[in-house]
Amino acid sequence: MPNHLPRARTGLLASAVAAALALTAAGPVAAAGAAPRPDVHVVAHLDITDGQRPENITLEPGGSAVVTFAYSRQVARIGRDGTVRVLATLPEPPAGSVTPALTQPFLGGVVRTGDGTLYFVYATGGSDLTGVWRLRPGGTPQHIAALPAGALPNGLALDREEHRLYVADSVLGTVWRVPVSGGTPVRWSTAPELAADGFLGANGIKVHDGAVWVSNLDRGTVLRIPVTRHGAAGRAETRAEDLVGIDDFAFTGRGDTLLAALNADNEVALVRADGTHTTVLTGADGIENPTSLAVRGTAAYVASGAYFTDEDPNLLAARVAPRE
Repeated sequence: MPNHLPRARTGLLASAVAAALALTAAGPVAAAGAAPRPDVHVVAHLDITDGQRPENITLEPGGSAVVTFAYSRQVARIGRDGTVRVLATLPEPPAGSVTPALTQPFLGGVVRTGDGTLYFVYATGGSDLTGVWRLRPGGTPQHIAALPAGALPNGLALDREEHRLYVADSVLGTVWRVPVSGGTPVRWSTAPELAADGFLGANGIKVHDGAVWVSNLDRGTVLRIPVTRHGAAGRAETRAEDLVGIDDFAFTGRGDTLLAALNADNEVALVRADGTHTTVLTGADGIENPTSLAVRGTAAYVASGAYFTDEDPNLLAARVAPRE
């Protein structure tokens, strides 16, 4: 996000984007404080002059990753060799359009289904373009679910078993639910804990262990919202606090332990199931205002948008030992 956006105690923007590559280092991520470690590897340095500021990431089976570039309206693949290939550029909104909270068009969360279809969320300040988009392999982007003009869809999560998408709306404080086939979005949860407190509320989002988990940037929290037997939203529970400027997050693979991108403070935190957390990556390791994360096995991928440092947007990989 641009440097002129409010920082406050909330930190920065949204959900996230980035890319991935094969991890070439060894050893678990340890507490920060030392020089760059051999278990942290920069996968790709991105072109800031070309608007390559990653906002969100999804991994592909072959070792590449698909990312969204927030303000260039692009979905791109970053290959194993670090090369960037733009897969799609979303339509520019009409002149005079103003995206809520951010003013300019914003491309946020991205997920991938097993057949290679990509889904992502786009906000423009107009319902004709704002909402969920789909990109099938070899195809062109399709707007499959419209959200209100006043919405800011940010994070996006996929429930593979139920074939549903969940969208974190940072301005309206809502989790929307949409079938992967598209259609009219449902306000799945409007829990007060999702609301903004000055800038952006609900941000990152994941489906995990029978619940939808959501970060709130302004409040520095991680919420767990159970999915009831009939698919409705249960009562929101705060599972972690004091994560200032939390953007996206990713579970490490076992239990409820997760990694959280703390954007403005330029840190990645390991958040345990009891809500306590420890800083595990800092700017000394090469991150530049991390926006999103993805974990596969023992490899954690961190996308950095460099929204505040304005220097080196990148993707790095680190070794992480899954923990309960």
